[in-house]
Amino acid sequence: MLLRKLPWAVALVALAAGCTSSDPSPSPTTPAVASPPAWTEPASYSYVLTRGCDDAKPLGRYQVTVTAGAVSASDRLDATPVTPSADVDLGPATGDSGEEIEAFTLAELLEMAQTATEDGAEVATTYDTTDGHPSKVRIDVGDGPECWTVSDYKAGA
Repeated sequence: MLLRKLPWAVALVALAAGCTSSDPSPSPTTPAVASPPAWTEPASYSYVLTRGCDDAKPLGRYQVTVTAGAVSASDRLDATPVTPSADVDLGPATGDSGEEIEAFTLAELLEMAQTATEDGAEVATTYDTTDGHPSKVRIDVGDGPECWTVSDYKAGA
């Protein structure tokens, strides 16, 4: 049965290939969209990580420093840590939500996006057009999206 379908599949692929243009240059009315350059994670860098999909009300902002390929420092920028109450264990408390995240390297952020994609989530990743580092990742597993925005990226920091 499979052998009978194979010629049709080959013909369909050949037909589709014949419908594509071999001219790689864009038409004068269509602007060229440049792909970001390939990014290789440096051993040391810093960035600001913003968590949340609403730019007006982020869930948290963190100054992250990566040294020798691992997070060496992570400081919350938008809240003053407070001590959680004795009767509720929320982990490190930050005021309104009481929720902290563990900061990650940008390679770990991309790995998280890849894993979510493989698990069937809707994932959108945006890259910086100058050096190709990830600038935004949005992951939606069906119960609302999670978003992370990268700003103030400095390689070699």
